[in-house]
Amino acid sequence: MEDHLPQSVRVERRPVSEGESRRANGPDWDRYADEYQATHGAFLGDAGFVWGPEGHTEDELGILGEVDGLDVLEVGSGAGQCSRWVRTHGGRGFGLDLSHRQLQHSLRLDEETGVAVPSVRGTATELPFASAAFDIVFCSFGALQFISDIDDAVAEVARVLRPGGRFAFSVTHPTRWMFPDDPGDAGLTATQSYWDRTPYVEVDDASGVVSYVEHHRTLGDWVRLLAGHGFTLHDLVEPEWPEHHDRVWGGWSRARGLLTPGTAIFVAHIRSS
Repeated sequence: MEDHLPQSVRVERRPVSEGESRRANGPDWDRYADEYQATHGAFLGDAGFVWGPEGHTEDELGILGEVDGLDVLEVGSGAGQCSRWVRTHGGRGFGLDLSHRQLQHSLRLDEETGVAVPSVRGTATELPFASAAFDIVFCSFGALQFISDIDDAVAEVARVLRPGGRFAFSVTHPTRWMFPDDPGDAGLTATQSYWDRTPYVEVDDASGVVSYVEHHRTLGDWVRLLAGHGFTLHDLVEPEWPEHHDRVWGGWSRARGLLTPGTAIFVAHIRSS
C-alpha cells in the first residue's frame, strides 16, 4: 500500500505481531525518509497541514477546530509539518515518531523555518507522556495503519487526553483494501474481500526479513475501537478528489479519486466522565 516498493521485495498477506510490525516499520521509514521528504516535502509544506494525498488542508477542513492555547500531540509526526502548522496557529504542538531519520528531518525544518516542534522517538502503543496531558491528539496518515496492537494505541490516546479532548486521524479509506494498489485502470476492479483484515506485508527477498507492514480495519472496526475506549464519534470525513488536482501518490490518483474515496478522517471526543 506504499509507493516505495523496491525490486527485491515480495508481497505477502499474513498475520503479523506488534513486535514484527514495529521492527519492520521503524527501519523502513528510516530508509525511506529522505526519498519521502524529497518527493512529498513541497506538497506537504514545511509548516503545512495536509490530511491526505487528495491535498485537503486543515485550513480548509477545520478538523481540529481552534488550537490556539491548546496542547496538541501528533502521533506519527514524521518531519513535524502538521505540528509546525499547529504552532504557527498558537497551539503547543508536540510530535512523536518511530523513525529516527524522520525526526532528523523535523530538526532540519525546525532550523529552516524558525518554528521548533519538540518531538520524541517512541511508539503509539506506549506514549511517553503523562495522563491528561493534551487537549487534542491527531494523526495524519501516521502511525495507526502500521500498528498491530491498535487497542493499545487507542487506549493510550484516551489516557493522554484531557476530559472532552479531541482525537482526529486520517487513514487509507478502508474500502480501498478491496482494490489493487494501482493508480491506473487496474486499480478500479475489486479483487479482495473488504472484510479480509490480513495485514499487507513486504519481505526482503535476500534476507527473508519483513521490511514493511500495514494493517487494515473496516469502518465498523474503527467505530467499535473508538466507542470501546470512551470516545464519541463526532464526524467521519471522506474527502472528495479536488477538481484540478492531478498528483499521483502511490495508489492515489485522479482516475481513482473521482470514483471512490481514498482517505477517511475520523473525528472523536473522549467522554468527560
